[in-house]
Amino acid sequence: MSLIRALRLDKTAHTVVSFTGAGGKTTALFQLARELAKRNAVVATATTHLGVWQTSLADHHIIANDLERIEIPTQGVTLLTGEVEGDRTRSVNETTLNWLHKERQTKNLPLLIEADGSRQKPLKAPAAHEPPIPKFSDLVVYVAGLGALGKPLTDERVHRAEIFSQLSALPLTSRITAQAVVQVLSHPQGGLKNVPHGARRVVLLNQADTPELQSSGGSMARDLLAHFDAVVVGSLQKGILQTFEPCAGIILAAGESTRYGALKQLLSWRGKPFVRQVAETALKSGLEPVVVVTGFRAAEIESALSGLPVSIVHNPDFQQGQGTSIRAGVSALPSKVGAAIFLLADQPQIPVEAIRALVESHGEKMQAILAPLVLEERRANPVLFDRDTFTDLLNIRGDVGGRAIFDKHRVEYLPWHDPSLLLDVDKPEDYEKLKELE
Repeated sequence: MSLIRALRLDKTAHTVVSFTGAGGKTTALFQLARELAKRNAVVATATTHLGVWQTSLADHHIIANDLERIEIPTQGVTLLTGEVEGDRTRSVNETTLNWLHKERQTKNLPLLIEADGSRQKPLKAPAAHEPPIPKFSDLVVYVAGLGALGKPLTDERVHRAEIFSQLSALPLTSRITAQAVVQVLSHPQGGLKNVPHGARRVVLLNQADTPELQSSGGSMARDLLAHFDAVVVGSLQKGILQTFEPCAGIILAAGESTRYGALKQLLSWRGKPFVRQVAETALKSGLEPVVVVTGFRAAEIESALSGLPVSIVHNPDFQQGQGTSIRAGVSALPSKVGAAIFLLADQPQIPVEAIRALVESHGEKMQAILAPLVLEERRANPVLFDRDTFTDLLNIRGDVGGRAIFDKHRVEYLPWHDPSLLLDVDKPEDYEKLKELE
């Protein structure tokens, strides 16, 4: 997966991205710049020092000492810095930064900013004057190098190790733990420091070069999502990236079950009402939030969910078709949600493993629509929809489901070898088949 997709910048014509932290900031900045430059010119700069050798990573290097004479090239990556002093460049001043911001707005150019210094170490903690993040940043990417995990907390591997020790409560020279890194990243004086209000916040856990470090990064991501919009785990060097975002579960439980002749949502399976079994599976799968859309006999269905940490959304227009329930569910989602999996209340047999497999695959490839493919030929439920599809889902009309937008987005499939995903309870004989799976 490309970095531009992992950071959700593939739909944005121009934006301001600031990189902070340590462990691959410059690499990430120029990798993103190269990807963006395939469709537009890109401008990069730094509010901190850069090594002179790093200027060669750009196609054009301009020293910003006379703004009136600067002309941004219309192709490639252009880097603007302050004067060269010895083996490093000076940071650009505020006047130059504001000029750049206006220039890129006029020309619809992305602006990438290295807004922190780390002396090429995998981890850091900010000093009192750091990080110098411009207030007009749209996205702040905090980079951390997982290569430091298990190594001693010293100045050799951590820039400003003493401050890192204070923020993490980890004694100097102790082995650096994943918990300590999470503590620093999520601290108001650590990874959240100086992030402009309204800017999107993403952590990039770089240097996950082994399966063990990738696993550690995934575990860290779950804790970091309480403080950041997304977490990207992987190795920029190896080109392996996985995005972690909240994935919601939307349970459609508003129908009247007219074909069946009884309210299917309250039928029993494994000793519990269908709707409760589905909700518990969604929660065990790690979906968050879990939204249950009710309609017909809403009070009874809500009672069946008593005690579960789910959100109930009543759809007063349920008789107008499933499209109204889809709109109600999507409308209830927080802005940080990266995808949603739609679950049917008449499929209590859907396993946790299938849901987790959809979420994991989406994190690796960020598909627009992802569905299980059973027996290599039949699409099954549940179906995952990326946030890029939400606008179209909100425009669905009539008694149709998510398939109504399949012609607007690429639908991809996850091979699955459990035919039980194809079973839904439309008739009493379907219920009898379901009971055989108990």
